[in-house]
Amino acid sequence: MQNPMTDPTPSAKHKPRSRQKQKATEIIRDLVIQGKYKPGQRISELSVAELTGISRTPARLALGQLAYEGILKPLPRGGFVVQDFSVKDIFDAIELRGTLEGTAAKMAAQKVTDEDSTKELERICRDLDTLIGNRTNEPDLFEKYTDLNRQFHDEMLRMADCPLLERTLDHVAALPFASPNAFVRVHDDIDKKYDILFHAQHQHRMIVEAIRRGDSGRAYSVTLEHAMLAAANLREAMQQEDVFQQIPGSTLVRTP
Repeated sequence: MQNPMTDPTPSAKHKPRSRQKQKATEIIRDLVIQGKYKPGQRISELSVAELTGISRTPARLALGQLAYEGILKPLPRGGFVVQDFSVKDIFDAIELRGTLEGTAAKMAAQKVTDEDSTKELERICRDLDTLIGNRTNEPDLFEKYTDLNRQFHDEMLRMADCPLLERTLDHVAALPFASPNAFVRVHDDIDKKYDILFHAQHQHRMIVEAIRRGDSGRAYSVTLEHAMLAAANLREAMQQEDVFQQIPGSTLVRTP
C-alpha cells in the first residue's frame, strides 16, 4: 500500500518530465525557427536526440507539442515534417493574436478593483519608459526590451484571469512572427528599431491607462492596434528581401 506521506503524488511525478518537455520544446522550436530544419524536412525524435543531446522521451513529447502548435505535421508512419506557412497565414495569426490580447486587456479592465490592481503593470511600463528613454547603444538593449515586453503581456494576461484564453493565446503566439516580441526583429536599422519601440511603448502607456480606468472598450481597441503595429512592420520588412531573409522564421514562409 502506498504511504500518502512519502509516496510522490501524480503531479509531483510528472513535474520533472513536464520541465524536460518544456525545455525540449523550446530548443526544437528554436532550431526550426532559426532554419536548422527546412519546410518539408523530416524530423524524428532520434535525429533531434542526436543533434541536441535531448533524451528521446522528452524529444518525442516536444515534437508532439510542436505538431499541436502547427509548426510540425505528423506523418502517417511516424515522425514529423516541418510545416511552411503562407503570407496570409502569418498575418491571420498576428490579427488573431491581437484579438485575443485585446480580449485579455478588456477582461483585465473589467476586473480592476483598486489602485493596486494595476501596480505591477504600471511598474513594467515605467521600466520600459526608462529603457527606451535612455536611447543607449548598449548591445543588450533589445534583449532587455524583449524581456520587459514579455512581462507586460504576461501580466496583462494574468490580470484577465482566464486560463482558456491563456491556452489559446499560447497556441497562436507559437507560430512564426505571431508572438508579441516578433516585431522587434524585423528591422536591422537601429534608428528604425527605436522608432518602432517608441511607438509600441506609447501604445503600452495607453493600454495601461485604459485598464486602470476600467475602460474595457478602449483597452481592447488599443491592444488590437498594438498587434497591428507588428503586422505593419513585418509587411514593410517583406518588401526588402535581403532584410526579410535574415529574420528568424523567414525560412518557414512561402513568399510570392
